[in-house]
Order: sequence, then C-alpha cells, then structure tokens
Amino acid sequence: QVQLVESGGGLVQAGGSLRLSCAASGRYAMGWFRQAPGKEREFVAAIGWSGGIKYYADSVNGRFTISRDNAKNTMFLQMSSLKPEDTAVYYCAADSANLYRGYRYWGQGTQVTVSS
Repeated sequence: QVQLVESGGGLVQAGGSLRLSCAASGRYAMGWFRQAPGKEREFVAAIGWSGGIKYYADSVNGRFTISRDNAKNTMFLQMSSLKPEDTAVYYCAADSANLYRGYRYWGQGTQVTVSS
C-alpha cells in the first residue's frame, strides 16, 4: 500500500504563489488533480518516475510547474500567478501507466483557496 501525504495548501491572493508537496513511499509516475466545489475532479499535471516526462492541463500550463525529488520521495507543484478559478482541493496521485488518468493511489487532498 502506497501512502501519499499532501501539504502546502492555504489561502493566497490572486497573483500569488503556493507550493504543494506530496510525500510518497515508492517510485511511481505521479500526478496532481483538483476538484472545485460542484465540479468533477480534473487533471492538473503529471510527471514520470524519473522526472523526464511532464504533462500539464492547458489551464495551468505556463503557471504551474511539477517536479520531484526522488531522493526524498517527494513530488512538488509550484503554482504561480494564481487565479480565483484555481481554488479547489488538490490531490496527489501515484501509479499510472497513462499519466492523465487511471491512478491507483490517492492522497487525502489539501485545500487551495485563491481570493480575488
């Protein structure tokens, strides 16, 4: 069983930045998803196990950066130029052959709130 623990969420003003972290046991392809109130969970970004492959949703491309430190078993999501529409619970996920979907393990989520 893979345990995923997110941290780094919080309240930030529009235009600000936050960095999310996800500690994971084991080396897997990993991703970030988010779910806003009343909406379905959506893909945000993903990274291959070595860090060489990265994918982003169009809505965050150029503003968010996904990375990982395998020595520390930790994945990061650096979020910049945040917008109110980025407000959501952010989840990290691990173990997928596709990177966009089909993840086997999920964290508990961390709230990100962007005020206007």
